[in-house]
Amino acid sequence: MKNMLQFKFIMLVLCLVVCAIKLQAQEQDSIAPIDTVSADSRLKAGKVEPYWLTVTYDKTTHIIFPSKIKYVDLGSEYLIAGKADGADNVLRIKAAIRDFEPETNFSVVTEDGRFYNFDVFYSRYPTTINYDVLKMLQTENKEKVNDVLFEDLGSTQPSMTEAAMKTIYSKNKKLIKHIGSYSFGINFMLKGIYIYNGQYYFHIELKNSSNVPFNVDFLTFKIVDKKTARRTAVQENDLVPLRTYVSMESIIAGKVERNVLLLEQFTLDDDKILRIEIFEKNGGRHQTLEVENADLIRAKPVTELKLIY
Repeated sequence: MKNMLQFKFIMLVLCLVVCAIKLQAQEQDSIAPIDTVSADSRLKAGKVEPYWLTVTYDKTTHIIFPSKIKYVDLGSEYLIAGKADGADNVLRIKAAIRDFEPETNFSVVTEDGRFYNFDVFYSRYPTTINYDVLKMLQTENKEKVNDVLFEDLGSTQPSMTEAAMKTIYSKNKKLIKHIGSYSFGINFMLKGIYIYNGQYYFHIELKNSSNVPFNVDFLTFKIVDKKTARRTAVQENDLVPLRTYVSMESIIAGKVERNVLLLEQFTLDDDKILRIEIFEKNGGRHQTLEVENADLIRAKPVTELKLIY
């Protein structure tokens, strides 16, 4: 009898423990929705408001962005999209099927670090099929929103990089007067070197004084030995620009084109130089600039410029 009472007591204790555990679990489950609502309310403070547009099946919509497109993500299979051929800042998008009913979306990240989100609806007769995002931003005064950081730019905000390149290009100052190349009616010069947050901004200019257009094939930055700089290239270290401000393709007779290129910070040994070369497509009028370490360390800080946004 005594053993039976002890057994019942133990079972009662076990039941109470199990009930306590279940009750605690229920309480935790009941807390979760409150935490979710709280988190959701905090996220709303940083909500990225979407723009909306309509697309159709028989026409293509084009969206012109202020900077090159780096990333596009489509919300569903109802849409097809891609960069326009030969235009890195133009997105073409259209409906993949007719008369889709659900709302969908897509997102775009551009090289200047801006993030755009669009809600998309189907329309058989869209009132607008071409959009200029820059004009929209100027109208709505949203130039400084959603700055996305890119790995190749490190901690530098892309909008800051874009503003610096725009300022250097627009002010068009000539800080360097001794680095240039002239032959066959083509004048290639380095106008300035700027520095900010571990990165160089090279401002170059190409002038065509001949009657024959100069079609640019490609531009290279290489660190080479001084002794071999004018001969066959050996022990070369290629440097790849992180960003270019504009696209230089063809310089017609009597015209001048400029550009700003962004490179990682570096310095040169005494026996090394930086060789900048621009090559002519289907031609031999390529030009060469030689930059020494003394030119690099005299780079002008970007912080001294009044930036244009």
